[in-house]
Amino acid sequence: MPELAEILTAHTGRSRTVLQYAATTGRLVTEAKGADFGTESWAPLADLVDTENFLRVGAFKEEMDWAGYVEFLTGCATTSEWECTFKRITEHNDLVFLELEERSAVGDFRSVVNSLSVYAFNEQGRIRRLDLYLQMALPA
Repeated sequence: MPELAEILTAHTGRSRTVLQYAATTGRLVTEAKGADFGTESWAPLADLVDTENFLRVGAFKEEMDWAGYVEFLTGCATTSEWECTFKRITEHNDLVFLELEERSAVGDFRSVVNSLSVYAFNEQGRIRRLDLYLQMALPA
C-alpha cells in the first residue's frame, strides 16, 4: 500500500486537501514531542478547515468543535506515536472518503485499526465536518 506522501501529488481538488490534512497531521504528531509544541502548532491544519463551523464526530459519536478538537489532538499527539498507510480515497460532490490503516502507540499499548474518515466541505473548499469510523480486531 502506498504512503500518503507518495500519492499526494497524484490528486487534485478536495481529495488532495484531505490527503494534505492527513499528511500534515502525521508530521505534526511527530513534531509534538518538542518542548515548544502547543495548540497553536495546529495552524497548518486550521488553514484547511472552516474553524468557525467545524464539527468532528468520533468513533464513539462524541462531538467536538475546532477548539475542542485541537485540544484533543494536542493531548494525543504529545503522548503518542501515529502513522498510517493509504488504502483508498473517493470524492463525491462535497464529500471525500479516506480509508487508512492507522497504527498508534501510547507507552506499551499498540493499536492497528482500519479507518474511514468522511470529510465534508463548505462552498469555499474548506473542511467543515469530519466523521470517523473504525474497524479493529476483537480484544484477546
